[in-house]
Amino acid sequence: MDSPTDPIFTRIDHVGVAVADLEEAKEFYARTYGMTVAHEETNAEQGVREAMLSVTGSGPPYIQLLAPLTPESTIAKFLDRSGPGIQQLAYGVDDIDVACAALRERGMRLLYPEPRRGTSDSRINFIHPKDAGGILVELVQAAPAT
Repeated sequence: MDSPTDPIFTRIDHVGVAVADLEEAKEFYARTYGMTVAHEETNAEQGVREAMLSVTGSGPPYIQLLAPLTPESTIAKFLDRSGPGIQQLAYGVDDIDVACAALRERGMRLLYPEPRRGTSDSRINFIHPKDAGGILVELVQAAPAT
């Protein structure tokens, strides 16, 4: 990235929604909005069960439902503090290492010193909400196609 105005994001990847009960939320989104589950997994490192719901029938952007695995998880704490609802906005990036370096150069604080594993073996990091207008912004580099 050569200039502070060079774009970092390539797309809106997903909107993360904290929910108490993943099965109940999936049923609600299917019944009410006609969304389908594109992917589902448990991410113990992040402390969540999650489902990526497709709005269009294929590909991002998704609605990501996030349910806590334990009462100590970040999502459980979010639910205790704020109740169910939008927890984060995720943007796709081509190279998360380059994106993280550019954001740090622009004065943004990231939650992790190095990217971590996200959904479907993606690589992720987050911009601190205090630096992003009160929004938890996730950076997502998709896993290489196999």
